[in-house]
Amino acid sequence: MKVIIAAAGTGGHINPGIAIANKIKLEEPNSKIMFIGTSRGLENDLVPRAGYELKTIQAYGLSKKISIENFKKLYKTLKGYGEAKKIIQEFKPDIVIGTGGYICGATITAAHKLHIPTLLHESNAFPGKAVTMLAKKTDCILVSFKDAICRIKNAKKVVHTGTPVKIRKLEYEKEEKERIKAKLGLILNKPTVLVFGGSQGAQAINEAIIQIANKKLNKDYQIMWATGPEQYEVIKGQFENINLNINNIQNMKIVPYIYNMEEVMNISDIIVARSGAMTITEISNLGKPSILVPLPNVSNDHQLYNAKVLEKIGAAKIILNKDLNEKVINKEIEGIVNSSQYMKEMGINANKNSVSNVEDKIYHEIKILTK
Repeated sequence: MKVIIAAAGTGGHINPGIAIANKIKLEEPNSKIMFIGTSRGLENDLVPRAGYELKTIQAYGLSKKISIENFKKLYKTLKGYGEAKKIIQEFKPDIVIGTGGYICGATITAAHKLHIPTLLHESNAFPGKAVTMLAKKTDCILVSFKDAICRIKNAKKVVHTGTPVKIRKLEYEKEEKERIKAKLGLILNKPTVLVFGGSQGAQAINEAIIQIANKKLNKDYQIMWATGPEQYEVIKGQFENINLNINNIQNMKIVPYIYNMEEVMNISDIIVARSGAMTITEISNLGKPSILVPLPNVSNDHQLYNAKVLEKIGAAKIILNKDLNEKVINKEIEGIVNSSQYMKEMGINANKNSVSNVEDKIYHEIKILTK
């Protein structure tokens, strides 16, 4: 099988594309797979690192505002369509797959014009502009959440497959869980709240957690906090300003980055995070209670819609960015950790949103289109 995958910008678009490529290679080792991206996004690191060829084209997201800059982007994006068409004609793929973002516009449109089967994967509960605009041209659209189906109009076919992610549920014996906690420097018999921000930052979460430490609010639980490499030194300085040592804060372990995230997520009791599509999928797969702070000012408020997927089934609490402070988040955490039954119920509810055999379902749809 010969496949082109259009994926650009953030890990939320690129990683599902790589997972799909890996599944195809697993099933059909002789397959040839090429990625199309831009010269600006994370694809320039992630795609070659995964062992796949990357071709770049010009593609930009366009705003509704009339401006010289917007016209320049439109002109370059139209050129990108021609570039995508040329790549497709030379590679001669059996199918072209898009995993979201503006890169899909040029690539899927070019493939459609060349009568090549097309497939789009949408990770968010509220579909992006690329997916809604390309619905008529695309042979099949795969969605991560059932909530997205009713929001895609005029599509030929929509299938709920879930999103492929690396984080899996692991069943640890008590001794193994204690070993992991000890290695992380965590207290063995205290509920653990995992906090992380995501690639687009989490300043509001960071400020709230700093004040929880400052006011010693987390007496009933401990926090494992991944600040992100770029924020670690900044947060270290903020702690110094309130006479706290980042390496010696009661009931709190703070690191720039967690390399064994699968282990840490599995041994944690509650997850506090933004609500990107992959984070929601991972939380669902693990069956963990969560407190979600959607990133504001993103397209179609898609993180809020993602968070509502878990909130409506009693698996998560949502705190809006504008409402977040140490008192609000501490109240929500305490409400969960102080009721083991409630915590258990939230976890069971989260797992109801999990989709099994995701890669198999996606591969099945690819095979239908390439017969």
